[in-house]
Amino acid sequence: MIGIELLENELKKLPLQPGVYRMQDAKGDVLYVGKAKSLKKRVSAYTKLDRLPDRLKRMVSRVAALEVVVTRTEAEALLLESNLIKEFRPHFNILLKDDKSFPFILLASDHPWPRLMKHRGAKSQKGDYFGPFASGTAVNVTLNILQRAFLLRTCSDAVFSNRTRPCLLYQIKRCSGPCAGRISSEAYAALANEARDFLTGRSHVIQKALAARMEEAAQELEYEKAAQFRDRIQALSRIQARQDISLAGMSDADVVALHQDGGRACVQVFFFRAGQNFGNRAYFPAGTEGETGGDVLTAFLGQFYANRPPPSLVLLSEPIPETALVAEALSIRAGRKVDLQAPERGDKKKAVDHALVNAREALARRLSENALQREMLEKLADLAKLESVPERIEVYDNSHVMGTSAVGAMIVAGPEGFLKSAYRRFNIKSTDLTPGDDFAMMKEVLTRRFLRAQKEDPERDKGLWPDLVLIDGGLGQLHAVQEVLSEEGIEDVALIAIAKGPDRNAGRERLFLPGLDAPIQLPERDPVLYFLQRLRDEAHRFAVGSHRARRSMAIGATPLDEIEGIGAGRKKALLNHFGSGGGVKEASVEELMKVPGISRPLAKKIHDRFHGEG
Repeated sequence: MIGIELLENELKKLPLQPGVYRMQDAKGDVLYVGKAKSLKKRVSAYTKLDRLPDRLKRMVSRVAALEVVVTRTEAEALLLESNLIKEFRPHFNILLKDDKSFPFILLASDHPWPRLMKHRGAKSQKGDYFGPFASGTAVNVTLNILQRAFLLRTCSDAVFSNRTRPCLLYQIKRCSGPCAGRISSEAYAALANEARDFLTGRSHVIQKALAARMEEAAQELEYEKAAQFRDRIQALSRIQARQDISLAGMSDADVVALHQDGGRACVQVFFFRAGQNFGNRAYFPAGTEGETGGDVLTAFLGQFYANRPPPSLVLLSEPIPETALVAEALSIRAGRKVDLQAPERGDKKKAVDHALVNAREALARRLSENALQREMLEKLADLAKLESVPERIEVYDNSHVMGTSAVGAMIVAGPEGFLKSAYRRFNIKSTDLTPGDDFAMMKEVLTRRFLRAQKEDPERDKGLWPDLVLIDGGLGQLHAVQEVLSEEGIEDVALIAIAKGPDRNAGRERLFLPGLDAPIQLPERDPVLYFLQRLRDEAHRFAVGSHRARRSMAIGATPLDEIEGIGAGRKKALLNHFGSGGGVKEASVEELMKVPGISRPLAKKIHDRFHGEG
């Protein structure tokens, strides 16, 4: 039983209560997740095909199973819906693709001398968190200015405890030198409090106080001291100057603006915290064609705030359906009242209009880039004799130093550019390889890649199979890949190998394709050649970065890694306490026990590991 017949049969069992429904195909993959005030009434709408858009008609035709979860309220259903959409990524839902975590500024207070630092992830460290910021760049710029304004340390605790002289930051007046005793603990605590006040919205109070102290120092002829206060005031002024729009009088707010064009949508989000602009980010949700602006914004808000607390105020570029319901759901998630507004006048409207202009420009750039990308893919399809434009191109490269810490890398590109969430790193595992044997490494990488593809997507309908594989190398690499595909019975994946030209000159690359007796050499300024170079260079960048990360891990390895019960947290605590692996080695059992998390049995195990006992 498939499609509308199944839904009509399931309707008899559905309650009138609120809840979430999940539609699945014959293989168990989730097609669509939705919430309902009344499950019976909502699902019945899918049986009236003449009222459904073509996209949902296609979905209904594939439905082979329906699962429902009854909730107590519609707000709970809305929260569950957004969580399930993020978990299953259903093909027929509006999806927020780029959902990376946001960075914060942390004023850590787990040390006598507080540290100012960038932070991502769980807020497990003791201290005050300020943000979120739209990007790491926004955090870095702000941290740079805060260093000049408040002279707080940014070095790690381990570096701090092992210094006897102040570092360069002290010399260029970006740190007060607490590591070398150049400032008293009381004065340093005052600086930390000023930074905390500034980041919580009391910037004008801090600037006024600094101005008074500068004036006082000047009157007492302490001109060097007055100049220091002046420099700090100027640093704070730079932060104010970066505010292209502001929301004076409001503490925390997000401005969310939507622009739609050409069947695509861009949602621009501006972050305001403590009355300051903490940057903005553009999102391009998928599955928005034919959807109203209100529905796109509703889906976006549910997924965007699924794993982060919303601020007390969210300003929208247009009203959304069921505003009160969405506000209630966000309030439940935040544990406090969240207000949704679509302002029509005043400073709030100006902020929304500014975000809307950014959304419009960002979408125009994306559409232009996609058009150029599509043109290049069409020309590449002609070159590789493909029947259609490739939707997924996989590019492979290896990186190693004399065969050590060898890594294979795969990057993915498609009509919308590089798909970084699909990038993969392969640590070379074979122990019988000749060091530096690129052919053997390529065979291992491709074998592992396509064995996994056959296991995870045997029907090739999940978008996990490449239409074209690009290899960085020449005829030898091409033959290695052909051998792997032949062994796996794969005959319909197109291949291109791109080899550097004489003297490794860019622009004189040769292309090797299966079935051709001689390589192809495109003109130096050919746009397709430039496109292939970009793909190859991105794979090389990712491979080298992956290799360096693996090599750094190997360099950072210590005998502590071999001791059962010593994880990353305890290893860090030991190295921070003793300053180095050598310090841990020389420590007695009693000294080891002074480290948090190290019990006597574990301390003895560590001691025995270094001294060959037991």
